[in-house]
Amino acid sequence: MLNERKTEQIVRSHFLKFINDINIEEQISDIPIIKKILKSASKAGQGHGKPEFIITFKDYQDLLIVIECKASIKNHESSNRDNCKDYAVDGVLLYSSYLSREFNVIAIAVSGESTKQLKISHFLQIKGEKAVPFLGNKLLPIKDYIDNYIKSPEKFRQDYDALLSFAKQLNEELHKNKILESQRALLISCILIALENKAFKESYKSHKTPQDLANALVLTVVSELKSAKITNEKLENLEVQFSFIKTDTSLSTQDGILRNIIEEIDVNINSFIKTHEYFDVLGQLYIEFLRYANSDKGLGIVLTPPHITEFFSELAKVNKNTICYDNCAGTGGFLISAMKKMIYDAKGDNEIIKNIKRNQLIGVEFQSHIFALVVSNMYIHQDGKTNIINGSCFNEYIIKKVKKIKPTVGLLNPPYKANKATDTDELEFVLNNLECLVEGGTCVAIVPMQSALAQSGRVYEYKKQLLEKHTLEAVLSMPDELFFNSNVGVVSCIMVFTAHKPHPKSKETYFGYYKDDGFVKRKIKGRVDAYDKWEAIKEKWLTYFFNRKNEAGFSISKSVSADDEWAAEAYMETDYTNLSKDDFIKTIKNYAFFNELYLK
Repeated sequence: MLNERKTEQIVRSHFLKFINDINIEEQISDIPIIKKILKSASKAGQGHGKPEFIITFKDYQDLLIVIECKASIKNHESSNRDNCKDYAVDGVLLYSSYLSREFNVIAIAVSGESTKQLKISHFLQIKGEKAVPFLGNKLLPIKDYIDNYIKSPEKFRQDYDALLSFAKQLNEELHKNKILESQRALLISCILIALENKAFKESYKSHKTPQDLANALVLTVVSELKSAKITNEKLENLEVQFSFIKTDTSLSTQDGILRNIIEEIDVNINSFIKTHEYFDVLGQLYIEFLRYANSDKGLGIVLTPPHITEFFSELAKVNKNTICYDNCAGTGGFLISAMKKMIYDAKGDNEIIKNIKRNQLIGVEFQSHIFALVVSNMYIHQDGKTNIINGSCFNEYIIKKVKKIKPTVGLLNPPYKANKATDTDELEFVLNNLECLVEGGTCVAIVPMQSALAQSGRVYEYKKQLLEKHTLEAVLSMPDELFFNSNVGVVSCIMVFTAHKPHPKSKETYFGYYKDDGFVKRKIKGRVDAYDKWEAIKEKWLTYFFNRKNEAGFSISKSVSADDEWAAEAYMETDYTNLSKDDFIKTIKNYAFFNELYLK
């Protein structure tokens, strides 16, 4: 005769091994909020819900595990998951749907009377979201549950949304206290570095005056950077950039303001960085500040969205042996994404990882305040700042210095010119990056579509130079509103080159119409992957690029010269089978709107 108690004993024995880290309750919880939630969560549709086990964590107050058991594996899961009383998966998902109103929930369904025949299903349900499949078919140590929960895309999205909400709140607070827009990201980077210092972190609340705290903050950062082997010239530059903290009226004279900001940043930003490694946090905060006060728009600052910086690393096949160069480093988004990819490929080899951070990441940034951000960003991500250079990437001394390191991959988003007549052209930065790469190296750049379409003038001349010296492997048309979060309306494309190999006349370049990345606009959050489409879309983009696959309306390979337009739109075949009456109506409406808005 089947006995569900046997199943429960297997589960109980497994989790009791970790009792120092968790609390285990059976059927009824003593925790008031859980008790209240389960009061109306009965599997029979009325009365109190009584899951087999409710597990809470001593160190993670927002997470719990709920477990439902069945003796027979035949009762593991129904076809429609709508028989909560008789099936383990159905029942545990019901409990999870209630509990996720207040908690993040790992839901575990277990069926079978012996460890050999045990059937297990895991789900993760983030507060306010739907449950998704999670992990495999084995009961795991508690540490593995926590690690996988923390690193899950769902948890990242929840934390990232919270980070953006905090960034908006922090921006308003800094504005209220009259901290200049150009100094806000510097203040945050300074605080994040100081919080790496254990003595400062434990003592910052005890300073008697705001001036003492401001002085201690800057002194700690200078000391930290000095200990990290930042050279004197760089150190002086960084100290100048951070020195405003000691003289700013709000920060250095008004009691509590700086102390409260440090505490808020430690809780809301520092914890995010510790949880989600190798993410360009400072870059995202900078974007958020620009969204509300875009004072740097005239400087051409357009920060690349994180999913695209990661896409670049995959396009370039970045690995543990890559030496990566960004001659327009900005806040370091490309270098951090490359570092993440390289360290992943190192598979835990500490010597290789140490060499990656010390010798395989090179960046040049011209603007001093942005240079301070990229150095801070790389420092916060545990080094990688050794080869960050402040200066012009066109300086001969810098070019020679970079060439000596022999970079194999170049990744860049050049500053977009505000004055077409006098500013350095975007393709000049691409030529500069390619010049510094080894022969056969890969350069991936995102530039305005105008650069790809030019058929006359100086941009056309740069196109000729590119093909005379290098091979144009691909041009990928990007989504029209890719830089929406930076308040910049430029339409862009990605160009992929092989360095120092002249473009053969018979060579076919791959053109991709990569206009839909699955992201949508949301109030406050900006442009986000709200429907989790990006991973599948990215997989298709990469597969078609690497295999040079052609698809009507999406991609095509074509031989081109500098005289031609470098854009998929110019050569693609149209797949008319996908057109509908709705497409026609939408196009007519867009045309009518355009006429009304621009031609009258």
